[in-house]
Amino acid sequence: MATPAKKTSPKTRTRSTSPTTSAATKKIDPVELLRKQVLAALDELKAKDVKEIDVRGKTSIADILVIASGTSTRHVKSLADEVVRFVKKAGMMPLGVEGQREAEWVLVDLGDIIVHVMLPRIREFYGLERLWTVGDDMPVAANAE
Repeated sequence: MATPAKKTSPKTRTRSTSPTTSAATKKIDPVELLRKQVLAALDELKAKDVKEIDVRGKTSIADILVIASGTSTRHVKSLADEVVRFVKKAGMMPLGVEGQREAEWVLVDLGDIIVHVMLPRIREFYGLERLWTVGDDMPVAANAE
């Protein structure tokens, strides 16, 4: 007896088996995904003067520092809350959040990324950009605010 020919469904035929497509979808960098969520959250609530500093090779505490300014303590707190909300929505949990009560400088620890949201006067006083870019080829420009 002859075996009937196997029928393929339209779903099977339209499925892409391209190595570039499948490799790209399988290899999602979690740090890059987290970074995009942080930047989207800060952009959503109009953070001022957002800077990213790559600290790999300088410290083991994180890979990236993100520093942003808010216009008031309420704005600083809202920006930090928005970062936490976006990160949770992406299925990740922050390791800790510090400084919410005073809201002059709120730190959101996301493991590989640490987010600092500050009032401009606090940011200028502590100068984290200067601290973490000492010896780099390209110095960070002073705040224009």
